[in-house]
Amino acid sequence: MHRDPQLTEAKTNATLMARRRAALPAGLGQTYEVFADHAEGAEIWDVEGRRYIDFAGGIAVLNTGHRHPKIVEAVKAQLDKVHHTCFQVLAYEPYVELAERLIAKAPGHFAKKAFFLSTGAEAVENAIKIARAATQRQAVIAFGGGFHGRTLLGMALTGKVAPYKAGFGPFPAEIYHAEYPNPLHGISVADALRSVEHIFKYDVEPQRVAAIILEPVQGEGGFYVAPREFAQALRTLCDQHGIVLIADEVQTGAGRTGTWLACEQWGVAPDLITMAKSMAGGFPLSAVIGKAEIMDKPLPGGLGGTYAGNPLACAAALAVLDVFEEDNLLERSRAVGERLTAGLRALAQQHPEIQDVRGLGAMVAIELFDSGDHSKPAAELTKRMCAEALKRGLVLLSCGVYANVIRILVPLTASDALLDEGLAIMGESLKAAKG
Repeated sequence: MHRDPQLTEAKTNATLMARRRAALPAGLGQTYEVFADHAEGAEIWDVEGRRYIDFAGGIAVLNTGHRHPKIVEAVKAQLDKVHHTCFQVLAYEPYVELAERLIAKAPGHFAKKAFFLSTGAEAVENAIKIARAATQRQAVIAFGGGFHGRTLLGMALTGKVAPYKAGFGPFPAEIYHAEYPNPLHGISVADALRSVEHIFKYDVEPQRVAAIILEPVQGEGGFYVAPREFAQALRTLCDQHGIVLIADEVQTGAGRTGTWLACEQWGVAPDLITMAKSMAGGFPLSAVIGKAEIMDKPLPGGLGGTYAGNPLACAAALAVLDVFEEDNLLERSRAVGERLTAGLRALAQQHPEIQDVRGLGAMVAIELFDSGDHSKPAAELTKRMCAEALKRGLVLLSCGVYANVIRILVPLTASDALLDEGLAIMGESLKAAKG
C-alpha cells in the first residue's frame, strides 16, 4: 500500500501548517500556527506536547470547557441510539425536550416557540426570514460594529468591512446600519437612538422596517455592552412602529454574561432570540427562540435544514443545561467575570495603554491605545501582545473595529488558579510587547 510521505512524517506545527497551506484556501484564516492534539477543561496541548491556557474558548463555544465528561457521556449515549434522521422527516424527542427547556429559560411573559439549525449565521438568517414573514416588510436595521455571520445576509447585517465584507458584494438590499452606543469612542445612547431616527428620515420609513437586530454585547465589534436604557428605548421604538426586535445572542448566550441570556438583564424582552456557540458545548447547533405568534408565520417547509437540530448536538445541549444547573455555572460566570475584571484593572494601573476594562459577567475585554491616547488605537501593540502570550502558553483573541481590543472567553469551568496564571501571562506579554 502506498502512503503519502507527508502523512507518515513526524507531525509538528510547522509540517502541518505546510500541508494546510497546500490544501486549504488563503481566505480560511488561522490566528495562530498551532495544531491542537487534545484538550481538557480550559487547557489545550498541541501536537508537539506544549500546553496552553485557553482564554479563547473556541470563540465563545466552550463555556462548559473542553470535553466536559457529562457532555461527552450524553453524546456517546445518543450515538448508540440514532445520529441522524433529518428532523423534518422523522423526529426525535431530544429536539422537542431541548426546545421546551430553552423556551422556559427565555425572557418574556408570552407564549414562545423554538427550532434549531446548525450555525449562528443560519439562526440569524432565519430570524430575519421570520420577521419578514410576520410583518410582510423587507427592511432591517443592524448596528455598526455588529457581527452576524459570513453568509451574504450575515455579511450585509455585519457592521465591519475588513475582513468580513471586503470583496464579497453586492449584498442583499434593504439593510441599514445605525450607531451602537460606545462612550469610549464618543457615541452616547442618545446619539445611537438619534442615528436610528435618521435612518427613518433619510433611508426608509419605519412602516417598511421588519426588524432591528443587535448583540447585547458586541462580539467581534469589541465587547461593547448595550446599556439597559438603550435596549428599553429600542423596545419602545419597535412597539411604536410594529418592528420585530431581535437579540443576537450567538456569542453572549449560554451563560457567558452571568445570566443564561444577556437580554435577561434588559428589563424588557426581545421578540426573537438567536443562539449558537456554547449552547451545545462545541457541537454544531443553533436556535431561534421567540414569540409564538411571530414564529408561526412562516409556512410549513419555510424553516429547517438537513442537519438542523442534529440528535447528537441536541443531546449535548441538554447536557449543557444540566451542567449549568448542577455546577451552578451562572454563579461561576459572575465570579469569573469579577476575578478577571479585578486582575485586568490591576494590570491597567501598571500600563496606561489599557484605557478600558469592560464586560458583562465573564465576557470581559481590555482596549489598548498608544500612550493612552484615545485617538490612537493600538492595533499593532494588541497584535504583539497576543503573539507574546502564545509564546508563554496563553491563547488570546483580539477583536474590535480598530483591532485594539483583547477579549477573554475562557471556559467558565476554569479554576481560579488557572485564571490567575493566565492574567499573569497577560501582564508579562504586554510588558514584552511594549519592548
